[in-house]
Amino acid sequence: MTALAKPSRRLVDRYLDTDDWRVARAGYVLRTRRHGRHDEATLKSLKPASTAGLRKRQELTELLPGGDIEQLSSDGPVGARVGAVAGKKSLRQVLEVRTRRRPFSLRIGTQEVAELALDDTTIVGGDEAPVRLRRVEVEVDPAWITGLEPIVDDLVAACGLRVATLSKFEAGLLGLGLGLPGAPELGPTTVTPSSTMAEAAFAVIRRHIRQLILREPGTRLGEDVEELHDMRVATRRIRAALDLFRDVLPVRAQTSRQELGWLGSVLGEVRDLDVQLERHVTDRAQVAELLGPVAARELEPLRELLLAERHEARGRMLAALDSERYEQLVDGLESLARSGSARRVPLSRTPAAVGMPELVEQRHRAATKAARRARRTGEATDYHRLRIRCKRLRYCLEFARDVMSGRTDRYVRHLTRLQDTLGRLQDDETAVDQLHKLAISRDPALPPETVYVMGAMAAHYRGDASRLLKRARKRVDFLKGEEWQELTRYMERRRHEATAHGAAHGTAHGADPEGTGPLASAPTPVAPGAPATLTPPQAGAPATADTPATADTPATAAPAPSAPATDDPGAGLVAAGARVPGAQEAPDPAPDEVPSGELGPYDPGSARHDGSNGVGEA
Repeated sequence: MTALAKPSRRLVDRYLDTDDWRVARAGYVLRTRRHGRHDEATLKSLKPASTAGLRKRQELTELLPGGDIEQLSSDGPVGARVGAVAGKKSLRQVLEVRTRRRPFSLRIGTQEVAELALDDTTIVGGDEAPVRLRRVEVEVDPAWITGLEPIVDDLVAACGLRVATLSKFEAGLLGLGLGLPGAPELGPTTVTPSSTMAEAAFAVIRRHIRQLILREPGTRLGEDVEELHDMRVATRRIRAALDLFRDVLPVRAQTSRQELGWLGSVLGEVRDLDVQLERHVTDRAQVAELLGPVAARELEPLRELLLAERHEARGRMLAALDSERYEQLVDGLESLARSGSARRVPLSRTPAAVGMPELVEQRHRAATKAARRARRTGEATDYHRLRIRCKRLRYCLEFARDVMSGRTDRYVRHLTRLQDTLGRLQDDETAVDQLHKLAISRDPALPPETVYVMGAMAAHYRGDASRLLKRARKRVDFLKGEEWQELTRYMERRRHEATAHGAAHGTAHGADPEGTGPLASAPTPVAPGAPATLTPPQAGAPATADTPATADTPATAAPAPSAPATDDPGAGLVAAGARVPGAQEAPDPAPDEVPSGELGPYDPGSARHDGSNGVGEA
């Protein structure tokens, strides 16, 4: 290997970002630099370096006319991405990095395999004192990384160098005392077995609002499809939590729930196309195996069509994220999370260990009802409805996880496997419908050869759906199986423990939030093996507790006093978590919440699936 000196250079790099650091929060930095007679803008990934100091990252560069960042092309590789991330926000300079560089070309024979640079750097930002760095940087041709690694290790050892795991940008932020903002502080996010219903509700909501905000920059950028997937899942979980805890949350929370439905549909349009493009790769390989490589090439027009539709859908998504409607939604969610002001009803102070089991059981009854219907009819639309019910049950169980000390995990794992099967079934059924629509409704029309191959794909999907339908019929039996029985026994035990604790401590969870009088008394603990019953509240009856029950005598809680007058539907729930007379299962979703012919995203691994297939779900 030989090292040939190159001319020294002086570099002035300016790093820009929005006032809320959107570019950096998306995992990138935006840099401008004078290169010869031209200025250029570079977008570089902030992907962390390995412990050995090796950093593999994406870099995109385009010319910057006149050195003005505002002149970036909206269609260029840098300009399009920066415009998507920044939205309506203006860019500002956050750091200036001045470097004197002495580069050397490392060659093997006549081929340059790497460039080694000795850098003396000064970093300036704001009113802080400049930060100075001295570095040795080696930029290696990817094909030579393994071969040159021992040489770099020898260089580190011989010169007493330390591995640099921070980029100049990151080191500058650290040295100047600057930090990238994370999600805003919204309040406590911890749920414990002793949390009240209101505490659990707000903790769950805050967790997922935080994820929504954190994933927005990456969703805007569009380089990692999982960022959009996670943002969409966050919207669904917030909606599920707002619905689940609606009796303890302010009435205005339901307005946010409706707006989250709008946001979810906007994100879902792009997500569905991302999944279709991912699936296209698999489809093409299957077509090549079944019909040959020539037939597989006929699918290229379909891929180009999907890419064009995704580009249009992303444009609509970015317009929505830049809209005042979206800003008001996020502001409203943050305000709700920070306020922590639950409805002033008894249920707010009820221990979550008492209140959550009933909510879980409601959603389980809805899922088993849907399972019976699906088994009876065998219709794919009924299995789609079952998947939505299972998703609601799963979210409820996940929200209750910490209240139940993680004992919901086993059942959730089985539920996830059922959701995966149902999701793939829905994907196949809907893919057939979408292929048919694409084949007959495009202008200009797709080539006949492409349409022919799409017909073969549709037949393949039909066969796969038939196999999945048989599998789903077998798996739905688990809903009421041993795992569910074990979970219900544990939830009932926790419910009795919590009510006994509340009875022993008087006002621990039994103080009326208005301060006007006692809540209904908790039922007395029951002896092992004895059944427990609760009588409905009777207006005007005094609150009393029966004597402890023996093993042969059922324990009965005396009638509770009427709740304070309120317009809240949850006001009649007693502290013990008794079922309200006349309470019904969650109603079926509106027709537009259960589409019968739309293809939704499916991730083969259950850890990433999240039960989130389908478009426009409740």
